[in-house]
Amino acid sequence: MPFKVGDQVSVLDEDLSGVVKNTSGGKVSIETDDGFLLEFFEEELIMTKPSSFKNQIFSHSSLSSVVSEKEQPKGHKQVKVKAKERFQPTLEVDLHINQLLKSPKGMSKHDMLTLQLDTAKRQLEFAINKRIQKVVFIHGIGEGVLKLELEYLFGRYNNVKFYDANYQKYGLGATEVYIYQSVKPN
Repeated sequence: MPFKVGDQVSVLDEDLSGVVKNTSGGKVSIETDDGFLLEFFEEELIMTKPSSFKNQIFSHSSLSSVVSEKEQPKGHKQVKVKAKERFQPTLEVDLHINQLLKSPKGMSKHDMLTLQLDTAKRQLEFAINKRIQKVVFIHGIGEGVLKLELEYLFGRYNNVKFYDANYQKYGLGATEVYIYQSVKPN
C-alpha cells in the first residue's frame, strides 16, 4: 500500500502510531505521537482511519437514544451453581503449623497445639458471626491429637455439628463443621 506524506499510520507489531514524513524505496519514515522520527518497511505499517470515520459510524444514533437505552432496566440473570459446588464448604482453614507460622523453631508441641486450637476457635467464631454455614478445618492425619482437641472444641458449641470432610478432596486429614443458622437476636 503506497503511503503519502501526511497519512496517519500505526505500526503493526508495536504500540506506535504517527504521521508519515517521508517515503522511499519501500521504507517509510514516520513521526510518532511523542515526536520521534522512526523508519519502517511499508508492510510493517497500516493506515489508520481519521477521526471523522468515528463520526460517520456513530452519527446515525443520537445521544438521547443511547442514554435512554442504557437507562432501561435489564433482567438479572440468575447464576447457576452446580449441585456439586452448592455443597462445597465456603471456608477452608489449614491448621498445619507451617501454614500458621514461617518457622515453628523453638516452639514446644504444646505451644504449637495451642496456636492451632486458638486459630481454629477464632475462625469458627468468625464463621458464626459472618453466617458462613460450612467450614473445613484441615488438620492432617498425624497422631490424631489435634483432631481430638478440635472435636472437643466443636463439642462445646450447641449450634454446630462436625464430621469427616470429603474424603476425595481432603483424605482423612480434615473435619467439616456445619453451623446451624438461627435468627439473630435483636
